[in-house]
Amino acid sequence: MDYPHLFAPLDLGFTTLPNRVLMGSMHTGLEDRASDYDRLARYFADRARGGVGLMVTGGIAPNIEGWLKPFGGRLAMPWHVGRHRKLTAATHAEGGRICMQILHGGRYSYHPLQVGASKIKSPITPFTPRALSPRGVERTIRDFVNCAKLAQDAGYDGIEIMGSEGYLINQFVAARTNTRNDEWGGSAEKRMRFPIEIVRRSRAAVGANFIIIYRLSMLDLVNDAQSWQEIVQLAKAIEAAGATIINTGIGWHEARVPTIVTSVPRGAFVAVTRKLKGEVSLPLITTNRINMPEVAERILASGDADMVSMARPLLADADWVNKARAGKADRINTCIACNQACLDHVFENRHASCLVNPRACHETELVITAATVRKRYAVVGAGPAGLAAATTLADRGHRVTLYDQSSEIGGQFNMAKRIPGKEEFAETLRYFGHRLADSGVELRLGTRADVAALGSEGFDAVIVATGVTPRMLHTPGFDDPRVLSYIDVLRDNKPVGKRVAIIGAGGIGFDMGEFLVEGAPSPTTDIGRWAREWGVDLTIEHRGGLIEAKPEPAEREVFLLQRSEGRLGARLNKTTGWVHRATLKAKQVKMIGGVSYERFDDAGLHITVNGKTQTLAVDSVVVCAGQEPNRTLADALIAAGVPTHVIGGADVAAELDAKRAIAQGTRLAADL
Repeated sequence: MDYPHLFAPLDLGFTTLPNRVLMGSMHTGLEDRASDYDRLARYFADRARGGVGLMVTGGIAPNIEGWLKPFGGRLAMPWHVGRHRKLTAATHAEGGRICMQILHGGRYSYHPLQVGASKIKSPITPFTPRALSPRGVERTIRDFVNCAKLAQDAGYDGIEIMGSEGYLINQFVAARTNTRNDEWGGSAEKRMRFPIEIVRRSRAAVGANFIIIYRLSMLDLVNDAQSWQEIVQLAKAIEAAGATIINTGIGWHEARVPTIVTSVPRGAFVAVTRKLKGEVSLPLITTNRINMPEVAERILASGDADMVSMARPLLADADWVNKARAGKADRINTCIACNQACLDHVFENRHASCLVNPRACHETELVITAATVRKRYAVVGAGPAGLAAATTLADRGHRVTLYDQSSEIGGQFNMAKRIPGKEEFAETLRYFGHRLADSGVELRLGTRADVAALGSEGFDAVIVATGVTPRMLHTPGFDDPRVLSYIDVLRDNKPVGKRVAIIGAGGIGFDMGEFLVEGAPSPTTDIGRWAREWGVDLTIEHRGGLIEAKPEPAEREVFLLQRSEGRLGARLNKTTGWVHRATLKAKQVKMIGGVSYERFDDAGLHITVNGKTQTLAVDSVVVCAGQEPNRTLADALIAAGVPTHVIGGADVAAELDAKRAIAQGTRLAADL
């Protein structure tokens, strides 16, 4: 076996888990409506079949005050139990185990009924919480216990009590959000009473043979948070109160340090879990940015943790565990931690999915079935859309030929993977490379497909995924060789000066900014450098794990410009946009909106801002002003009467939207 520690059973006394993989809790949006529980059951069943040792649901509130949003998932009444039995029955039918996470949002709840340890508003919601009275605290504890008992009645193998990420329990234990002077606050010991009583009374209610995971905030990453001594003290008390396992929680949602985005190094926070080893005897779970078996095996073999938690990696590939067990890790569809279809969707009140696996959370509607009539298809363009379409068609039994004029697959992913913090994109191309070979797609690289060549092959239809072409500006002086497109820089490696103006502040403009200011090695591959740049104390000698950030000097002086007025990057993805803005700000990138471009010459780039003309003395200009669909082939095929489908950037050129491209290619191929 390639990963002996990963696949070692874990004896919990009253039950044994088959391996050391926990599918961590992640809200999908399917938890919130009873009508979605059949879909949610299929989602969990697929991952249980995929070999996961233990799964945890998305957060379920113990009462209305604890809802994350109005009418969110709740288990508080006997008539709520039925929908949950669908999840447990489906999981157990596949030989899996599942725990339900009990999550009370506290001041993070997005509704006016929210409550907190104290009347202190969260910076990420518009509501001010009502401080729980002593009677309210007792009632809330009873609600947690009632929820635990109902979860047991629903057939769950256990519960996870959410005590981290800044939710209600975390709000009680931190002085930052607990200014009480009663029996539930005023000292560290009193602040800890709330979670201790929840665990103690829950254990009494459910008996000995029921898993209780406590998710302990071990690195708050906010000011006025817990000290390490307080974290250890709480962990020991939680063990004494009857918990089975302690899971690691990292960061509050209001923290200004990224914890799960793709620019965070793999296994960046393992040191935190390692530090608690020996302080308690319970099994410890470590978490965050563990996406491949070799990373998990290294952590477990080093004795840094007893289990590894992965949420999004099991969105990306439901068969992750079975593939690792079979020695086929190279066939894993790796999570690239982009957050675009999972967390971004949830924060937009949409059902979660996955950029690299659009079937995630859509298993009952996006069904890949064998074709009743096998046909011959040509797919032109081996970018994300074309790769998804070609492999899905081949999986269904069709004969597929994939063309690309380049010498390698990947399209614009080959440029994206060069951006610091986006190195994971190479994993997607590795996955598709193996999938092409396994599914029998005929791959013709270095081949320009035209109407005549495609017509002579006798294809039943052609899928055009020829991508985009960069939009250039017709500004005086922009024919100068020092004015480059993003493709010139990222694909063709054309030299860029030390003082650079980037035109366009969308996703590509921000990516280009990070490419130009970061030195080598990338912070993504160097945990120490990453921690220094973000001000993270992984030794946790400082309360909350925060120290002064010390970003390294930028490699270049960069100006990031956009035509429209307002904040630059306002349309970046919700959960990751702030990270990109903070990164460029730390590197002293000058961001200017409301810009008119006048000309470029030896003096630099002449611009007008708010009616005032100025000259930026730059050596180079990089244009990231959007793209146009490359429809030349598609239009010619349609004119020639060839059955044609257009997908990806060739259909809609919108900020290199790989999420839409892969989903569109997959769905088209599933329907043909």
